[in-house]
Amino acid sequence: MDVRFQLSMSFNLDKCIGCHTCSVSCKNVWTSRQGAEYMWWNNVETKPGTGYPVTWEDQERYRGGWELSGGNLRLKLLKGPGKIRTLANIFFQPNLPTIDDYYEPFTFDYQNLFNAPLGDDQPVARPKSLITGEFMEKVSLGPNWDDDMGGSPLYATNDPNLRNLSASQKELLTKFHKLFYFYVPRICNHCLNPGCVASCPSGALYKRGEDGIVLLDQNICRAWRFCVSACPYKKPYYNWANGKSEKCIFCYPRTETGQANACAHACTGRIRTVGVLMYDADRIEDTAKLPEDRIVEGMRDLILDPFDPKVIEAARKGGAEDNWIMAAQRSPAYFLFKKWRISLPNHPEFRTLPMNFYVPPLSPILHQAKADRGGTFDPEADDFFNEIDKMRVPVKYIANLLAAGNEALVMESLKKQMAVRMYWRQKRVGDVGEGAVRNALSSTGLSEEDVHGIYRINSLATYNERFVIPETHRENKTTVDPRNMFEKRGSVGFGPKRKEFPSREW
Repeated sequence: MDVRFQLSMSFNLDKCIGCHTCSVSCKNVWTSRQGAEYMWWNNVETKPGTGYPVTWEDQERYRGGWELSGGNLRLKLLKGPGKIRTLANIFFQPNLPTIDDYYEPFTFDYQNLFNAPLGDDQPVARPKSLITGEFMEKVSLGPNWDDDMGGSPLYATNDPNLRNLSASQKELLTKFHKLFYFYVPRICNHCLNPGCVASCPSGALYKRGEDGIVLLDQNICRAWRFCVSACPYKKPYYNWANGKSEKCIFCYPRTETGQANACAHACTGRIRTVGVLMYDADRIEDTAKLPEDRIVEGMRDLILDPFDPKVIEAARKGGAEDNWIMAAQRSPAYFLFKKWRISLPNHPEFRTLPMNFYVPPLSPILHQAKADRGGTFDPEADDFFNEIDKMRVPVKYIANLLAAGNEALVMESLKKQMAVRMYWRQKRVGDVGEGAVRNALSSTGLSEEDVHGIYRINSLATYNERFVIPETHRENKTTVDPRNMFEKRGSVGFGPKRKEFPSREW
């Protein structure tokens, strides 16, 4: 057992209001410079929608992530045997997203509003490209261009997650009273089996063994852009001004000192929590090879119990400090993903083993607004809470987004969230019924202690409860040396621990 630690962020999609405060805070800190104008290390997308870059989830087009070939894992990007695969793609990658797939970054000519000469027309601020400096005829795309357009035939209907939905379910997108949308914030998933690390011909990318953060050494980067192609989430970016790739760094200068990430700290809806997971690095490859419908369960098995004495002993033998073990025992990521089983990874079928997790959204409660009682809506259910399978957001859609199509995992999560709501509704108002609450708890396997815990972390958690981030002991760190990553190119996981660690220039 090779025990390692992973910093992990969890997102409660029920609480995201799509304000983009997270995106702006990240932008101001990390990407407000030349060549990075179009980059959004943190972005928020409306779902159903095409996302940023456009249709990034369509791996038939972008060829990101891994695939099984003859029982072995191989990057989808590279075709052919061995090094020939890399050479064949090194000067031309047809699957790279273009600037038109992201958007042409722009600003507005605000000075014209103040300095325009006197005339008959109202002065306007024309859009101007941040790449060419030229005026643009019109702005046709942005990082969340389909914001709040859940029913749009132009964007929502092109969402790859709508695959395998019935015609009646897709029809909901065009029904005013029944259409749905929600927001999905995204950062780099700092995967356990990162395609970007495995694909880099220069060995510039590496995953830190001490906290799981995937970083890119720009002194080594030669801008081959394999990382951009190989990442199925499209979170590495190419800086056209300095000729280097860049990506989300999980705000490691902040997390190393126990501070929350800029995006999470700024989150208005307090939808984000950050914690530590302990996992067994020896099982990464076996987990990534599992059938699609079993990958999430495999990932849960990969996460170790931080209260298990054998795990603690193995972690200490590997050099883990007590403050990291104690943080793992208080980690919201551990409770949400492993213990309570209500959070899920984004597109686990890409086989990169993403390490950020999402609590899927429950649809709005509409019973009190039935049309025959003077309301606007006419839901199908008569009970106060709608039945899960009759909610507006189709379970299949969420399963395609968060569980590789496994609807049972989504149903389990939604039923547990509903049980928590029923418990507190009965406790505060008393109109649900004790019997219904008991049935909900017993059918989901939740104890009252679990219900209080889920309610606490999702509704009332303080700063120190939402962000359980231990300080880093830099003097003891072991990690993978990016100078030796050539031997790991194209391999699974991120290699063994090394005692030497890369020098830093800060």
